[in-house]
Amino acid sequence: MIPNQWYPILRTEDIKRDAPTGVRRMGEELVLWRDLRGRLVCQSARCPHKGANLSDGRLVGNSVACPYHGFRFGTDGACKLVPALGAEGRVPASLRVDTYEVREKYDLVWLWWGDRRAQLPDIELPHELAEHPRPYETITFSRPVHYTRYIESLLEFYHVTFVHRDHWANIIDYTFMYGSWKKLWTDGRERYIAANKIVNHRVDVEGTIIRNTFDQCEEGNPDNTWHFDLIYQAPCMTHVRQGLLEVTTWLVPIDEHHTQAIMRLYEYPLLKWMVPVKPLRPLVLRLSLMMEQYVQDRQDNDIMARQEPKVSERGVNKFIAVDEMNAKYLQMRDRLKAEARAEGPVAVPVAGGANGHGAGTGDGADGANGNGGAERSGKGARAGGLSRSAP
Repeated sequence: MIPNQWYPILRTEDIKRDAPTGVRRMGEELVLWRDLRGRLVCQSARCPHKGANLSDGRLVGNSVACPYHGFRFGTDGACKLVPALGAEGRVPASLRVDTYEVREKYDLVWLWWGDRRAQLPDIELPHELAEHPRPYETITFSRPVHYTRYIESLLEFYHVTFVHRDHWANIIDYTFMYGSWKKLWTDGRERYIAANKIVNHRVDVEGTIIRNTFDQCEEGNPDNTWHFDLIYQAPCMTHVRQGLLEVTTWLVPIDEHHTQAIMRLYEYPLLKWMVPVKPLRPLVLRLSLMMEQYVQDRQDNDIMARQEPKVSERGVNKFIAVDEMNAKYLQMRDRLKAEARAEGPVAVPVAGGANGHGAGTGDGADGANGNGGAERSGKGARAGGLSRSAP
């Protein structure tokens, strides 16, 4: 993973109102809950007493109670009450859990994965998305692949004519996206399969954003040409625009072997005309997203699951010219990780947390070659360090 970055770990709607919410992200078991003022708290889910998962517990006032013995932990991570010791009992100072920095923005919950800072950077999206005028729907699901391979698959689209040509649900896509009105869209599959040459591709890098524009066409037939605009923003966001389709996907590491996809589909411009009943439009978007999840995305993941090596990095792939965006992504990933190392080791919570150490910041490739301040120090870094106060 790239340290010192904001990662979206959940949709805001995924946070339970009256109970703790548990997730695994960045190799960490986390528990999220709201205090009495509605502020979001994110903490290590492992109870320091006997290791129960706090997300299986319940909320009691401004604390989360362990499901095993009822130990209550406040918004600062300190244990406030041990029922077995009584209301006046002395609670050991070592009984505390790590508290992580989280923010809510763009209908997502963002986790700061990095060192402790007095001032954290703002959470910003590329202007194309921050200023996007269309409504959207968002779903989330997990896949058993490393996030680098997942990101790569969404930074190029010349695989689509080979991977997505046979399933019946794909017929809907290529009929309406590639078919010509002159032939009543019956030529969609033929045009879809034939359009596999990439031309006019251009890649631009701006800070932590990479933009790629290109045409995918049928060789020798300029009438069968489709324009794409792709955006990558570090550490894990991809966005594709092709004709009426616009999809943003965040690929968030669950651990070194699994990725959480948060996929957002923007309303089609013609949907207002096709579905005049406004409350039905979100349903159409959700059905489209579910088709993507269970058909097209699964087809991609069936291939990614068998890629070798499991982690993508510079030097392991033999790129061609039209893979420039993929190459720039891996270069940026290495650069950002090097900058994080130069800033110093990612902070380990001074409170010791639930187990005294955390998961390493590097992925499998980094652990193998010793990169990263946490690996050099012999201690793991934890997601977001320790917050000095509740979020």
